[in-house]
Amino acid sequence: MVNRGLLDLMIVRIPGLSSRERVKLAREFDREKDFLLLSKKDLEALLEKTFPGKPGDWTMEGIKLRAEKDAALARRWGMGYVSIAEEGYPSRLREIGDPPAVLFYRGCLPGPEVSLMAVVGTRRPTPAAGQEAYTLARDLGRGGLAVVSGLALGIDAIAHRGNIDGGAPTLAVLGSALDQVYPVSNRVLAGRVIEAGGALLSEYPPGTGPRKWNFPARNRIISALARGTVIIEAPVSSGALITARFAREQGRDLWVSSVGLSSPLGEGVRKLAEEGAGRLSSALDIFKAWGIDPGGDSAPSFPEGRAAATGRTARYLAEEMARSLQIEL
Repeated sequence: MVNRGLLDLMIVRIPGLSSRERVKLAREFDREKDFLLLSKKDLEALLEKTFPGKPGDWTMEGIKLRAEKDAALARRWGMGYVSIAEEGYPSRLREIGDPPAVLFYRGCLPGPEVSLMAVVGTRRPTPAAGQEAYTLARDLGRGGLAVVSGLALGIDAIAHRGNIDGGAPTLAVLGSALDQVYPVSNRVLAGRVIEAGGALLSEYPPGTGPRKWNFPARNRIISALARGTVIIEAPVSSGALITARFAREQGRDLWVSSVGLSSPLGEGVRKLAEEGAGRLSSALDIFKAWGIDPGGDSAPSFPEGRAAATGRTARYLAEEMARSLQIEL
């Protein structure tokens, strides 16, 4: 395999590019030294676009220096990263129209054979919906399915906890960089995700804070990684409905929770049901639909996946993050 060097980190740091344009560069080039020879005009010709700003706003050498800083931060935080041009990139994510060119991760990526279930919903759930999210995610874990969600307050965080308690290596997709876990109140949970054998994922390079437009974009990754998505509870203004829309566009299964259907905060859920989303009463509905036997003795794991190459255990990484943030696990 060709050593890509800093190539992928450089591609991420070029300003003003869409996901598709970054993907084109990641597939077009496989050596850092070849990419460094390009000028801004070369890139404009290749991508058939004009970069905004003044001609001297950035140079390839400046982009390389930024990439070197990112590489140092990635080592410090125990991050790995994988390009869409590499074999270890999640196969389901590769299928969509606008995948991230580079995926950053802490922990272990699942192998291509692993089926995942996305569980999402409102940040302010009713008690019944919160209990449903926990029970569903726990039962999915006990039956051998890992949950992917967004580490947000409310349903997302509850689903991660339930899946961990069910013995599964849950995946959390962030709307910020992996060294800027948001919300702050879920940083302990982020440590638990890694310790449980799962992973934190992001398309954003080190140092990127949470920005409101990052979260809708993050949702396309949540739905793409999963074989199906369950919306637990969602008002009509909920970001979970964006995840539902992406799931449909990506050809994924879509369910709504029976609890959400009867909830005062379930207007969005009821609308999805009217539009044809499946109605889910328990984890058994998913196992039956996917032909999975939930009675096995082995807990789910990501043995064929890709772990961040730090030479340290997941527990140590979780403790290191906690120490740096001055919190307790």
